[in-house]
Amino acid sequence: MNRSNYFNYIEEKLNILSYRIKSRGKINLLDLNIYSETFFAELMNRLLGYELENINVIKQNTEGIDLVDNKNRVIVQVSATSSKQKIENSLAKKIFEDYSGFGFKFIAISGDADKLRAQTFANPYKVIFSPLNDIYDIKSLLNIVLNMQINVQRGLYEFLKDELGSFVDIVKVDSNLASIINILSQEDLSGIVDSPEINSFEILRKIEFNDLLTVQPTIDDYKIYYSRLDEKYKEFDKQGANKSLSVLAVIRKQYIKLSGENVEPYELFFSIIDNLIELIMNSKNYVEIPYEELEMCVSILAVDAFIRCKIFKNPEGYNHVIT
Repeated sequence: MNRSNYFNYIEEKLNILSYRIKSRGKINLLDLNIYSETFFAELMNRLLGYELENINVIKQNTEGIDLVDNKNRVIVQVSATSSKQKIENSLAKKIFEDYSGFGFKFIAISGDADKLRAQTFANPYKVIFSPLNDIYDIKSLLNIVLNMQINVQRGLYEFLKDELGSFVDIVKVDSNLASIINILSQEDLSGIVDSPEINSFEILRKIEFNDLLTVQPTIDDYKIYYSRLDEKYKEFDKQGANKSLSVLAVIRKQYIKLSGENVEPYELFFSIIDNLIELIMNSKNYVEIPYEELEMCVSILAVDAFIRCKIFKNPEGYNHVIT
């Protein structure tokens, strides 16, 4: 599901950012802390509908607060330090005299804030502040992401991809799976209407045998590309022995791994696609394409693997090719 992929990406990037801020702070490297003020302004705007901006753009070296939204009357402190003292120090700043009637939010960007929400705080300027509702950490922000409308979640995914997308590049490696997607994505698939050499009756028999009638429309949509993918596999194998075989082996490995999770057959089928998408997106040699195109290409691979006996059980005497 797209929602699952968007959330997984967002969760990974925010937690990596939080970890790096914390670990770099221990050796007094604070550049990410500074950049994070503007980043979290945009993040909170997307999550909560604010219009926050970095207050240092308006007034340099303002103590106690980092972000301000004059329209919604909200001020925000972004901090790598998650402590009662830090919050009380912020609430005690004289700058709050200039923001009477504003609400105060505290974002802990590198720590767990659960214990802070249960505490009471000295609030000399009587700022509108509820610890339970106005203290955020990465976990609470991710809970908001989890329940967002998918179009908003997609926009957040694109934002994080632009801001933080390079963080995991150093651990990426090339994969044959990404290579075949790169090849397939260059093909014009719009004119294909059938793949005459496959036996549709046998494929339907395998669908019924594996209780996959819910998935039948997807299989019917993508089985027509069997011949074209077979051609691409043959071209791919000219680059080296066993390349197409290794792609099918990866797909089968995902099937075997996920089969042990005791899920419904249709869930297993779509989970295979989700996992393959994640593997491809984390491949160094993946040439990025729109997510919808990637999902289509991976679905073609998965349906092809289903037809070729690589995933799910075969009924007795199954033969997918017309002889």
